[in-house]
Amino acid sequence: SEDYPGNSDPHVWFDLELWSKCTQCVADWLKQTYPGLSERIEKNKSDYLSQLKLLSTESKQIMSSIPQEQKVLITAHDAFQYFGKQYGIQVKGLLGLSTADEASTKDIQDLAAFIVEKKIPAIFIESSVPTRYLDALTEAVQAKGFQVKMGGELFSDALGTTGTNESTFKGMYQHNVKTIAAGLSNQP
Repeated sequence: SEDYPGNSDPHVWFDLELWSKCTQCVADWLKQTYPGLSERIEKNKSDYLSQLKLLSTESKQIMSSIPQEQKVLITAHDAFQYFGKQYGIQVKGLLGLSTADEASTKDIQDLAAFIVEKKIPAIFIESSVPTRYLDALTEAVQAKGFQVKMGGELFSDALGTTGTNESTFKGMYQHNVKTIAAGLSNQP
């Protein structure tokens, strides 16, 4: 990204087309490593790629419900660029690509001004990032006379709790899509 020269964005799983290519590469490696299981690996790969294709179709339909002027995703850290490209959503993370980055007062004030100017309805917390940065951002937005809601919790660098739907890649992705669409579309 031009925003982070010299750093690559590791969040490739948020682009389902790229994730499908990753699946193919892993399957190819597994078949070479375990030739006796090639048939089973190929079947599992085909089944998984079909699931990803269906997930992509469903996600595109849900994300198309967001009004164009509200297609801005504000999160704690910059993990959703691949996601944004896939669905035509501008993404702004308060922190950089790493959850270890720190936000300055200027970063918070600049993003608050952007939210007020664009009338962004919601910002989103992430399961793997402390909420203190977004709490400060919400306060800065309110100080400028605008109300922004917390649109819900997203999974960026982790899956959900074991035993929940979000504990799988598919469930995590569906949760994020539905949460973002509801938050930015002013839907319940």
